[in-house]
Amino acid sequence: MTKSFTKYRFRIRLISLLVISFWVVLCGKLFSVQILKAGENRKKLTAQAHREELIPAERGNIFDRNGDALTRNLAHYTISTNPSNVSDKLALANNLQKITGRPSEYYIKKLSSDKTFEYLERNLRYDIQKSGLKSKFNVEVEKHYRRTYPHGSIASQILGYTDTEDKGISGIEKDYNKFLAGTPGRVIKSRGWQGKYQSRSGLPYFPSVDGKNLKLTIDLNYQSILQEELKKRKRETNSLSAMGVIMNPQTGAILAIASIPDFDNNYFSKFRINDHHCRAITDQFEPGSTFKIVTAVAALSENKISLSEEFNCENGEFEYFNQTVKDHEPYGQLTLPQIIKHSSNIGIIKIAERLGSKTIHKYAKLFGFGSITNIGINGETSGSLKPYKNWSRISLGQIAMGHEVAVSTMQLATAFAAIANGGFLVRPYIVDQIVCPNNKILKESKKRFKRKIASQKIMTEVKEMLRQVVSDGTGVEANIPGWEIAGKTGTAQKYIDGKYSDDEFISNFVGFFPLNEPQILAAIILDGPDSPMHWGGQGAAVAFKRIINRIINMDDNIRPPMKIQDMLARDRSKQKLKTEDIFKNQLPIFLSTKAILKTIKVPDLKGKSLKKAIEIINQNGLKIKIEGSGKVVYQEPGAGTILRPEDICLVKLK
Repeated sequence: MTKSFTKYRFRIRLISLLVISFWVVLCGKLFSVQILKAGENRKKLTAQAHREELIPAERGNIFDRNGDALTRNLAHYTISTNPSNVSDKLALANNLQKITGRPSEYYIKKLSSDKTFEYLERNLRYDIQKSGLKSKFNVEVEKHYRRTYPHGSIASQILGYTDTEDKGISGIEKDYNKFLAGTPGRVIKSRGWQGKYQSRSGLPYFPSVDGKNLKLTIDLNYQSILQEELKKRKRETNSLSAMGVIMNPQTGAILAIASIPDFDNNYFSKFRINDHHCRAITDQFEPGSTFKIVTAVAALSENKISLSEEFNCENGEFEYFNQTVKDHEPYGQLTLPQIIKHSSNIGIIKIAERLGSKTIHKYAKLFGFGSITNIGINGETSGSLKPYKNWSRISLGQIAMGHEVAVSTMQLATAFAAIANGGFLVRPYIVDQIVCPNNKILKESKKRFKRKIASQKIMTEVKEMLRQVVSDGTGVEANIPGWEIAGKTGTAQKYIDGKYSDDEFISNFVGFFPLNEPQILAAIILDGPDSPMHWGGQGAAVAFKRIINRIINMDDNIRPPMKIQDMLARDRSKQKLKTEDIFKNQLPIFLSTKAILKTIKVPDLKGKSLKKAIEIINQNGLKIKIEGSGKVVYQEPGAGTILRPEDICLVKLK
């Protein structure tokens, strides 16, 4: 070993060690990259060479009970690019100018950006996919859907709305979003020439699944009428707000529901957030005398009174513990039907006293008060009904009159539906069907009885009382001749700052028709109307009548009660009998039998102008009574009815 090697031995060993270490590290790294992380690295390489794009699903639509669309999806397009990848910026700008009308300079500016991503257009309604831009230039075109509501404010509070991502954030849009939203699809594209991503055979493709459609129980025409008349009555009475529910009392199907003020869900951000809520479901109020049905049904069900028993109503003023209770008229002796008919506070308190707190509380619960109705929409209030053990000594009387208890419009409508249908508390519902894109019904609502409250006999007796309310009691303003309207008025002082106000009231009316087999029920609430419209019979009842009148004249499926048809049949029978008697006993030989036997078949006047209707009636030898102006929307008797000359035909025009 030479002296020189000895001198440099340490350095040689150090360098050798460093070289060996380098190769060990390098081999370890190669092993890690090629073996241990091979799968991960392949994914990264694939990601660079491939790109996953989402295929948007079309949101399911919402329809009314007749199949009329309450929502629509408008397609719109987004154009984006990396400006540095666009070789002919001027040509692209000129092409976009022809499509959108924007100046070419607008796009030249965007394409001159240093950004790696730039939106050229957003929310473009033109079907850009047919323009060929994507194939000619290095741009990306994406299709989206935007939710619109073709009827504006009609049913807006129930429908709700979606956000910019087309996700439901209010109303049915939110509560049923999982059904409406659908599932986006995916497509894998590979990077090809000039960095463009293209679809290629063999690459994964997962198609989108469109959302499911909803069919509601709402009737668009009913809904329009309800909102129009509520707005009108709110304005006339200077009310703070108005609420209404129209339902089928036999099934619980909600035909219309609204609160005023409302909003247009196409521009929801421009309206107060409080107006977005359907207060007929979310808000509660003290009902006043409409709550008297609880005591009436309880008294008859428990056999505590008879229909003929009289109660002393103290000539309109009564000291109830430390409280003076007044009636609006100085009544003396009244039976239960008369107490309901005249809405006597004193009379209903005396009946409630005989029943006791526990019984009144029991029947209030049976009617659904103090619990949500489970209509199928979130945000529903349960109202307020205290446990009877927490009642004060005056609570029984107060609750019997409809104070110290809070209800929603929906609860009130559902409670009266139990009277109308013969004693069953039904679950109201608003979503009738959930339907798949292939029209297969995924889910369907069925009539559901929660429980039986009382016998049909008792409910028939109560219905007769409610008929008297409308025929010649506190609810005469709701009466429509020939239709046997039944209902109850309610007037409640508002509870403000710990006491009942002397000048702020809730006016409400709940009614249904026809009496024997009710088809339609409506509950109308006015919050804070001016006097004298603060009375239930002067404020809410007027709106009820207008709404029902319009529905009767509009909907051909609503038929007059059988009683009217029977009367007509009886009249025809009497007419025939009279003619036969004439032939048997009185017919002079010189008279024309044709003249004696003459009858007239009422012509169909619907849709005719006033002039034409008068002309037709005169030609047939009948007399005419006219209401309104415009074209005939209703006639009585109906077309085909047999009348005698000079009989009167009533026509209503609009």
